[in-house]
Amino acid sequence: MQVNEIMTKNVIFCSPNDPVKHAARLLREHKVGGIPVVQDRKVTGMITESDILKLLEVPERDSQLWLPSPFEIIEVPLRELIGWEEASHALDDVGNKKVSDVMSHPVVTADVSESLETVASRMVKHNVVRVPVIKDSELVGIVTRHNIIAGLALSA
Repeated sequence: MQVNEIMTKNVIFCSPNDPVKHAARLLREHKVGGIPVVQDRKVTGMITESDILKLLEVPERDSQLWLPSPFEIIEVPLRELIGWEEASHALDDVGNKKVSDVMSHPVVTADVSESLETVASRMVKHNVVRVPVIKDSELVGIVTRHNIIAGLALSA
């Protein structure tokens, strides 16, 4: 079975110049954990929930300080640690950063004609959850772990 038989063809993506808050909105609206970053129809990176959450890490101030998880950081503990006004500015700064400053790159990709097994092996080797699919250097789809499992079930 080839990748083009199981890939998602209508790929949600963003531009390297988009603000991070736009990419975060796309992730939330489409209920996906990551999207390709595309410029001139070519994949230049990937932006994931993990990439965005890394921006919210608070440096440790002393060894007695409790550091909240990235999800808790948006709520009250962040305000208590650095103050409401500083927290508000920090979140604005994160949201206004360019995607190109945050995205993961280089990107692990798959060619449209590659076998399911080859792509699955590459995903495991590089510890990635999703792989943009390209044809003639242009984005044509995306394959996730879910697509691969579904493809294996179909071929069984």
